[in-house]
Amino acid sequence: MATIDIATLDPAKTVVVATGNAHKVVEIEAILAPAMPGVRFVALGELGDFPDPVEDGQTFFDNALIKARAAQRETGLAMAVADDSGLCVDALDGAPGIYSARWAGEHGNDAANNEKLVRLMEGVPEDARTARFHSSVVLVRGDDVLHGDGDCEGVVGFEPRGEHGFGYDPLFLPAETPGRTMAELTLGEKNQISHRFHALEDLAAKL
Repeated sequence: MATIDIATLDPAKTVVVATGNAHKVVEIEAILAPAMPGVRFVALGELGDFPDPVEDGQTFFDNALIKARAAQRETGLAMAVADDSGLCVDALDGAPGIYSARWAGEHGNDAANNEKLVRLMEGVPEDARTARFHSSVVLVRGDDVLHGDGDCEGVVGFEPRGEHGFGYDPLFLPAETPGRTMAELTLGEKNQISHRFHALEDLAAKL
């Protein structure tokens, strides 16, 4: 990822996105930019190597706000946006929820997380496998906080399928794409129905 000198940015017209993922910046910019004309969106990873904040919130909103405030503090920029998301399975009382990325113990171990999900869902009938991906997106502007929420409804599959995406995508079948897991969708197809897309639209409507 290219490096940008923070000193070259206009603090009044720059939003730092708390991510090192350039694709996420493009997705966020595409939805929020029309409501924030003249504003530049840059990834936190483009501005330097900053420590990850401790995400010890009790909700997706809490953790998104922690990440946004940390990006704001670390860069000195007035505006920052962050999201927090996860899979909520009804048969598991909403788990893994905010612990989605580290559910099996090691943060970001997708294979272990998916194996745990398959194991815990063993024997659960098809009509009881309902779940949703949830996303909370937070935009901080100085001391002001705006946020949007979004869901992608679906069911948990019996076995992983697909080569795209990450996380629980191989096991999640969105209601809007019957018969296909999230990991079997192209990036464009996923972005049109994703929980983050809906959360960003919710946030954009409040700008």
